[in-house]
Amino acid sequence: MNRADWRWPGDKPIAVVFNVCLEAWSDGKAPGISPMGNPLPAGALDTMAISWASYGHKRGIYRILDALKRHGAKASVMTNAIIAERAPDAVKAVADGGHEVFSHSYAMDVIPALLSDEDEKKNIARCTALLEKAAGKPIRGWLSPRGTSRPETPRLLAEAGYLWYGDVFDDDLPYVLTYGNKKIVAIPLGTDVNDMPFMKYGNPPKLMLESFNENVKIARARKELTIIDVTMHAHIFGHPRGAWYFEEIVKQAAKAPDIWVGTRAEIAEHVLAQQ
Repeated sequence: MNRADWRWPGDKPIAVVFNVCLEAWSDGKAPGISPMGNPLPAGALDTMAISWASYGHKRGIYRILDALKRHGAKASVMTNAIIAERAPDAVKAVADGGHEVFSHSYAMDVIPALLSDEDEKKNIARCTALLEKAAGKPIRGWLSPRGTSRPETPRLLAEAGYLWYGDVFDDDLPYVLTYGNKKIVAIPLGTDVNDMPFMKYGNPPKLMLESFNENVKIARARKELTIIDVTMHAHIFGHPRGAWYFEEIVKQAAKAPDIWVGTRAEIAEHVLAQQ
């Protein structure tokens, strides 16, 4: 297996990316999971799940931004563009905090894999315009709901001026895709340090911290260039207990001498600079 012959900024061997999910569903749609285990009859709108998910943009994101600020760490915040309509102040707070706002499609139920070429182009343009207006900054990255897009998606994003996209899971490190005279960096999303097992399987939040520590230990032992994705949802680990463990991870990463904490856009720029 070929090893990279470059390092992360500051000559660091390990990059840590804090991916914060700021998610919402279209009007009349609800999350497919929630804290309530008993299913509703087909066709019933799960208002509990809708309210539960809304915690992310109403309260959770602000708790997470405060935690990141305490340790001088930046995050990449995957944001459904519908949030820019419903809670533009939340998107602005992310951008004003120095974090990366990137597109997570219009809503969690708008999945690029299910769209035509024309509809996907419209979705990309719509999301870009809404998020740029709310953030006051260019939107340079994209990661689809479920990480599920179409083979045409990276080309459409490159043509729309995007720097990177994250619907890839087939490598350890980023790589560059070229479409004519356009390039886009494909940044794989690691799923090992994630708050979703807490939601799906009832794992205690401390297991996410343990998973992070194990990944760092392995990276140091193997002495390979590494990215560790730390992914959390503002409506799941934005609550006090989850946020406490998330902040412990931020604290450890921020003070480690061999770890560079960066955004996905910064990773893409660094990878292109190695070309």
